[in-house]
Amino acid sequence: MADFTNRKWYSGMLTQEDWWAVWLGLGFFFLSLLNIAGIDLVGWIAYPKKWLLTMPPGAVAKKIVTPSHAFYALGAKYSLTAKAFYKSLGPIGSILVTYFVFTAATTLGAYCMKWDVRRFVLGWTFIFFLTYLVWFIGHHAFFSATKLDLKKAKIDMFTLSLGGGASFILALIVGLIIGNFFKPLASYLSEAAKPEWYIKTAIVYLGVKLGYLPIKLAGMSHKLGHQAAGLTFELFVAGAAATVVAYMIFWPGVYLISRKIFKLPRKTAAVLGSGISICGVSAAVATGGAVRARPVVSIMVSALVVVWAVIELIVLPGFFTHIWPKTADPLVAGAAMGMSVKTDGADAAAGELLDEFMRTKVQTETNGAVVWPEGIITASAVMTKIWIDVFIGVWAFVLAVLWVYKIEKRPGEKVPVSEVWHRFPKFVIGYFVAWLLLLALFFGPGNAGAPDGMAFLKSIKAGAVPVEKGMRKLFFMLTFLSLGIITDFKKLKEAQFGKMVWVYFVALFLFIIPTAILIAYLFHHGMQIPNIAQFVK
Repeated sequence: MADFTNRKWYSGMLTQEDWWAVWLGLGFFFLSLLNIAGIDLVGWIAYPKKWLLTMPPGAVAKKIVTPSHAFYALGAKYSLTAKAFYKSLGPIGSILVTYFVFTAATTLGAYCMKWDVRRFVLGWTFIFFLTYLVWFIGHHAFFSATKLDLKKAKIDMFTLSLGGGASFILALIVGLIIGNFFKPLASYLSEAAKPEWYIKTAIVYLGVKLGYLPIKLAGMSHKLGHQAAGLTFELFVAGAAATVVAYMIFWPGVYLISRKIFKLPRKTAAVLGSGISICGVSAAVATGGAVRARPVVSIMVSALVVVWAVIELIVLPGFFTHIWPKTADPLVAGAAMGMSVKTDGADAAAGELLDEFMRTKVQTETNGAVVWPEGIITASAVMTKIWIDVFIGVWAFVLAVLWVYKIEKRPGEKVPVSEVWHRFPKFVIGYFVAWLLLLALFFGPGNAGAPDGMAFLKSIKAGAVPVEKGMRKLFFMLTFLSLGIITDFKKLKEAQFGKMVWVYFVALFLFIIPTAILIAYLFHHGMQIPNIAQFVK
């Protein structure tokens, strides 16, 4: 009989990765809100700048700096009460403070989740400092500077114009090298290489980004602020609608491809259908349990999903950016990406890359006439993924009921409705709490329309920026590096995969991606990203 245990609603709050993404995400978010009372406890986060080894004569060292200034504590720029202190930390000091704070926070999580704490701390330390080294290298002007950056800095040189995306790509490459060529090291680091934990935490910080965006734009223009607030709500509704429609089409489509074309067994087809069409590893495991598939089936599908997700992450952001018209419906591209890439880590990471690439492309090709706020395209990708994650719990419950009462007809066995809650992705709670609370503050008594509104919003900004900019991007970097470390491409060669590899290839490229683009267009067409060009110096 299936294992539907009578768990309490609060089970796992201190022992599950999902919940620890909430605690890490909301913990620092609530600390950031102390800035409203004039207390800044988050400005220490170290953040990179674009750099060159030596500055040419006549260059303007603002957008591009020398290595000694390549990192700075964000509070040194944004804090209203502790700017001098955070400035005094310098690059090394801010990195060390960031390390000690997050080491304490993540180690507490590892201890509560009963991981090997010693191995976690050693692995985390290695991954953390390697992340900052890669982040530093990726911000060399050759990789990251755009033509406009060089023009403003009065520097004449060739650049790849990858923006912040260069660091993400480099982190993934370094991780893949470790994961495929230094396997003993990768195995040891696996205790701390937790891309799902890091990306779920980053997604909570993305909720801060989404809620802060109207506040940020209100500082430029009251109209822009309200436009951004409306846009985020549109993404919320459109993402939900697109997800329901997409997965009513995706799951039966992949199931039929598995059964009719590749002749796979019913349970294997069900697990593949969920893994490929809904949400990768989580959906594969949840469905495997619901339909009582052999454990090896969920393991194989999960491994296949992870490897393919990395391939999608490498290929799709650049492909979408290259083929997409310059300023036409970028949010359609983001939403389609969110419905196409499986696993939270690869999906959000792909959305972040797409955001970097498309913003850089439009700014460069319009010679600065069009500038989009950072994070909107990422949000469109993640918003669909958020609803997909919510869908996992519901779908696993539906399949469990279907298998128990219809397909295998197991009389006397019951599926409690509480299974929906236990399969619900808890990090989503953190995402929505951060987003909606900041929106409430924006529209509340101290909003931008009140006489003292801008002073109130500046205090929120002082706390929000280190979280939505510094911590969010740090955890994206940790995700890219960790995802590479745990990915072994040799798994694709294992004979057990056989038909599954081809099911994934056919379903993804010939069915899911084209359908995702069509559905994203139907629900996201016409949504306009605010142009902030006139406010960018």
